[in-house]
Amino acid sequence: MTGRLKVYYIPWKPFLMQNTLPTFYGTLPIMRTILIREKISLVHGHQAFSTLCHEALMHARTMGYKVVFTDHSLYGFADVGSIHMNKVLQFTLADVSQAICVSHTSKENTVLRSGLPPEKVFVIPNAVDTAMFTPAPEKLSHNEIVIIVISRLVYRKGADLLVEVIPEICRLFSNVRFIVGGDGPKRVRLEEMREKNSLQDRVEMLGAVPHARVRSVLISGHIFLNSSLTEAFCIAILEAASCGLLTVSTRVGGVPEVLPDDMIVLAEPDPSDMVRAIRKAISILPKIDPQVMHLRMKKLYNWHDVAKRTEIVYDRALGCSNQNLVDRLSRYLPCGGWAGKLFCLVMIIDFLLWRLLQLWQPTEDIEEVPDFSLPNSECPEFKEDGSLSLR
Repeated sequence: MTGRLKVYYIPWKPFLMQNTLPTFYGTLPIMRTILIREKISLVHGHQAFSTLCHEALMHARTMGYKVVFTDHSLYGFADVGSIHMNKVLQFTLADVSQAICVSHTSKENTVLRSGLPPEKVFVIPNAVDTAMFTPAPEKLSHNEIVIIVISRLVYRKGADLLVEVIPEICRLFSNVRFIVGGDGPKRVRLEEMREKNSLQDRVEMLGAVPHARVRSVLISGHIFLNSSLTEAFCIAILEAASCGLLTVSTRVGGVPEVLPDDMIVLAEPDPSDMVRAIRKAISILPKIDPQVMHLRMKKLYNWHDVAKRTEIVYDRALGCSNQNLVDRLSRYLPCGGWAGKLFCLVMIIDFLLWRLLQLWQPTEDIEEVPDFSLPNSECPEFKEDGSLSLR
């Protein structure tokens, strides 16, 4: 427990991408105990791929809690994986109190995928800790241009585009060098490209970069390159801009909403257009002042503003009327001819198991945690720039 944030580590083994195996009802006893023990008022779940999130929201609604869901990703509508996830999301969001998306593009995508009424979805962007991501003390020389890439090296993040773009930029500009941070299945392709084009001295592969070291990598470069094929927001762009880097990014998802036009150069997810965008970025680089860019980022994004806007959503959720099981089941029926009936059955079983748990372990038998408040000298406080301090 640090700074009023308590973390429970549930004894469930992750099996894929830090996700636990879906159990539907296996988490109900421990979730019920935590919610009662901590005197919870509202449950907030994140990420559509998190099985624990879906199960926690389902159990919380069964127990009568208000719930909020935040979606951080964009999904398609045609491939098998997206169709499956969209149906799962439709089930979870059928009975949420309110929802949050990180961009307007993400909101449109979530509404289309889940059938959620648009008036229940709020747009609250991510932010950046500008106190942590500051520019280099001295402006870097432009004799050598360093382009930074920090990303998971997977297909969705456009690693295949980098394989084609990097050799062409190195051919066009003899004074350009690349630093690539990140790991993933596509790292082998990048290393093969480096060997094939004899770019060992111009393309540095760092491997996985801990978040604490991201700033030190960013401030060693002039341009930040993002090649994602799909992106709801991309917080890495904010971190790079806060460090004073000019950004070149693919024009996908919510990326065009992130920064003003004079702080980012956008390109289609095509190698030739990305090369054009990088050439343009190199030409306007002398006009970029990292310190000015950092000050602008302080005004554009801070977590204090995100917290205030999220609190408004919580108030809206807590103000929603309570509904009995029959009223809630009516929300699941429109989810599909067979799916709607299956979702209703899942919720009915969850409700019966919850009532059984109440008989087996009554609420009054679960010890509630005592109220705890930090001394004023240890109370966390948000500064105007969005950073957190202890006073």
